[in-house]
Amino acid sequence: MKCPNCAHQNSKVIDSRHAEDLESIRRRRECESCHARFTTFERIELSPLVVVKKDGTREVFNREKVLDGLIRACEKRPVSYAELEQLVERVIQQLRNLNQSEVSSNEIGEAVMKELVELDQVAYVRFASVYKEFKDIDQLKEVLIHLTKKS
Repeated sequence: MKCPNCAHQNSKVIDSRHAEDLESIRRRRECESCHARFTTFERIELSPLVVVKKDGTREVFNREKVLDGLIRACEKRPVSYAELEQLVERVIQQLRNLNQSEVSSNEIGEAVMKELVELDQVAYVRFASVYKEFKDIDQLKEVLIHLTKKS
């Protein structure tokens, strides 16, 4: 592990413990050269999910893209970053539970919307308007009618 202070390549582990999410291990390290201390996280590397986009192209799943879309949808809404992180983790787990190496962008969008409608309905409408590419006000009305029936 390269030291962030001096770039020396050797460090020793001082302390290890489970991170709060219990999905990774937090390690405190000390550089053997400058004795600076820093923290690293170790997590299981799973095989990558490949996203099949609407146009048929494929790319590696990027959780940051999903999170960025959610942040935009939840702008000025009472939704914390931690809630969005948890939502993304639930979606990733749902996708992994499909036991497929490739998932469609449609499956991802639907999983996100299913989780988001429970978190914040305004953010859900915002996300849906971009994801579903509303062409007119009638499509928006359909979503709003569906939401009011659910409530």
